[in-house]
Amino acid sequence: MNIEQELLNRSDSSCELCKSTQDLTVFEVSPSDGSIEQVALLCNKCKTQFEDDSFLDENHWFCLSDSMWSTVPAVQVLSYRMLKKLGNQDLLDMMYLEDDVRAWAEAGISKIEDGVVHKDCNGVVLNAGDTVTISKDLDVKGAGFTAKRGTAVRNISLTSNPEQIEGRVNGVKIVILTQYLKKS
Repeated sequence: MNIEQELLNRSDSSCELCKSTQDLTVFEVSPSDGSIEQVALLCNKCKTQFEDDSFLDENHWFCLSDSMWSTVPAVQVLSYRMLKKLGNQDLLDMMYLEDDVRAWAEAGISKIEDGVVHKDCNGVVLNAGDTVTISKDLDVKGAGFTAKRGTAVRNISLTSNPEQIEGRVNGVKIVILTQYLKKS
């Protein structure tokens, strides 16, 4: 039995990430030795967004909340990498990977920030997971409350824009401009 047939059997003839049954191809998860454990069956849309992430369709990737629980290491690695690219810290925090699978996932990630550095109002570099303090009362559009000065925002997520981070204030995930933050 060839590798494509094994993948079709393993995946029930559907994309191992989004469950689409159209335009399926074998995708090698780098770094890889080409074994069945290190490849996944992906639809063209998933494959294309892994190969060229200049435009990520964030709505398409809602499927990761299911695929991240796969027992297949290659699917876990792909889910982890895409969640990192999307900056979805909530799902990353829930995801469990064995140490060797996590090392594999990290080894294949090109630096997501690509030179983008997030700095607080004092020029201190911010990292995902940091705790920051809001330095000015901020009206939160669409949520109907004001994020008060001095509020601690824990476990922040970085965005592709160096002037913005994401964090939870009053239980609501919001985007905050880094110019109004101080690293705690």
